[in-house]
Amino acid sequence: MADNIFATSVFFKLVIGGNDLGAFHTCSGLGAEVETEQYAEGGNNGFAWQLPGRITWSNITLTRPVTADTTKIARWLNEIIQRVEPKDGEIVALKPDLERIISWQVLGIVPVRWQGPSFDPANSQAAVESLEIAHEGLRPS
Repeated sequence: MADNIFATSVFFKLVIGGNDLGAFHTCSGLGAEVETEQYAEGGNNGFAWQLPGRITWSNITLTRPVTADTTKIARWLNEIIQRVEPKDGEIVALKPDLERIISWQVLGIVPVRWQGPSFDPANSQAAVESLEIAHEGLRPS
């Protein structure tokens, strides 16, 4: 029987400009949209041509429970505050045994939002942080 190709538990490692920001439990927003312009050709009433235009890339949001890696984001954000400069990075989807499932090279990353944890003693849920990044494109790596 063939190996099961579906991962039952996945986490995501994020590296930006050589800074390993640690592992995240969720990753959303990997996507792109191609703008199209319709062109109606004279004499052709059956359809309009769909001409591709600019590509827009979705922001990527990664979340995780607060861990010691939280300080890595704080240090990285402190560097960015000094001088915002887009840097390339990589998101790697890993199985629990650290086997690589797939990875994406992320081009021109800049931070958009970091949301730190909310600490509420009445709530038994783990404190969670999220990081949202904008970028100029994705490539499988």
